[in-house]
Amino acid sequence: MYWYALKPKGVKSKYELLVFKNDIVFMPLTIYFDYISKKISKSSANTYLNKLIPFFNWLIEKGMYRGEKVKWDSEPDGLRAVIEDYLTHEMFCKVREKESFNIVNLTKKSPNTIKVFLSAFKSFYNCLIRLEYYKYTNPLIDSFAKLNPNYSEGVRENKPRLPEISGTEEEIKYRRLTNSYFKVVNEEWEPQIIDDSTLPYQVYNALKNSNVPLVIVIVTRMLFETGARVSEIIELTIGDFRARRSFQEAVTFNKGSFGKRIKFIRFSKETVKLLKQYVEGQRKTLDKNSLGFETLPDNAPMFLNSKGCPLKYHTWYYHWTKSLKENKLAINPHKTRHWFVTTRLREIYSISKNDAEIDIRKNELINYMKWRNKDTIYVYEHYFDELRHREAHDKMLEDMQNKEREFNKNPNIKAAKLIEHLTPMTVELDEDLKDLLEGLD
Repeated sequence: MYWYALKPKGVKSKYELLVFKNDIVFMPLTIYFDYISKKISKSSANTYLNKLIPFFNWLIEKGMYRGEKVKWDSEPDGLRAVIEDYLTHEMFCKVREKESFNIVNLTKKSPNTIKVFLSAFKSFYNCLIRLEYYKYTNPLIDSFAKLNPNYSEGVRENKPRLPEISGTEEEIKYRRLTNSYFKVVNEEWEPQIIDDSTLPYQVYNALKNSNVPLVIVIVTRMLFETGARVSEIIELTIGDFRARRSFQEAVTFNKGSFGKRIKFIRFSKETVKLLKQYVEGQRKTLDKNSLGFETLPDNAPMFLNSKGCPLKYHTWYYHWTKSLKENKLAINPHKTRHWFVTTRLREIYSISKNDAEIDIRKNELINYMKWRNKDTIYVYEHYFDELRHREAHDKMLEDMQNKEREFNKNPNIKAAKLIEHLTPMTVELDEDLKDLLEGLD
């Protein structure tokens, strides 16, 4: 376990504070504290260190990515994955993909130190990269940030930061761009309702018009058809497909399952045809041994890039963004997941004969999506409750219009009948109904 102590008296060391892993000095954190305490106040340096130590201890037990242990000096992809797990399960945040970075939404259970934790981590890797202790790029930095045309200016247009009333000498009419991979939003997360039945076909058409590689098309189709996250599709292996009896299914991991295949996904026969075409065609030519589905090992990645290496999110995202932009569309990939849930719920409500069937099918959907918090579905339900209310209300208004026309044709007869209906009721009402009627007065 990691812990720290001030340098004991009589011990020769240039470091005032020593960080230990068990009983051995852990130099990366020791050097970091010494470095950062000269840049900021010692109290702030202590705060940073106290945010990093719990994560390093957590990393020993639970830091897994693609079935392998992640260490502090692992590649950025693995570190980002375990930091996301830590934010989700230890800090109770909702983390979702957005373009080339992740949005971190705080919940009621989240501590108010999320930004401090992320700042500490970012500065830790900046320090170790500068001192040549870490050989990769900073995992806490969005590698696509510098591609933003406004990044060099350090501002975002039409995003005021401080008004004149704030007391600054000059009104600041911008907020600085952040290059952080995890961007914190101080509001509670809610799923989005995407209720456009044509959305997948708009995207498919955009990919076709831009002539993207077949692998990009397959991954995109699977997103809409399965409701899975992008990483859960891109990181599929040959063995994940062999693990299911049906050609239309595969097993995959879930956020927080640390690489364990705990759920399955299902896709269309058309996508299966494209997948077979890809594996026995383009993928075979890219594979260094030119192997097809039957001879590939279980751990072989299903999707490869143009160099024959495992397909990465950034490669897929580049084609997604480029093709959609060329076709005047702007869609976050994570919205495919919201679209899937909205569409499935619409189907559940339309084919179920009663509330019992609706509940059974909703529980099946919750289990398929592997939601840890079953309350997630309530937001979607609220949408459909409102939708059904509108439909019922429209029917009532339509009936009112018809009766109004009927009344206007012969008002005398209708008025007499109306008076009969307004006579006091003599039916005995139960107490709950009485309270309800009194509440309507």
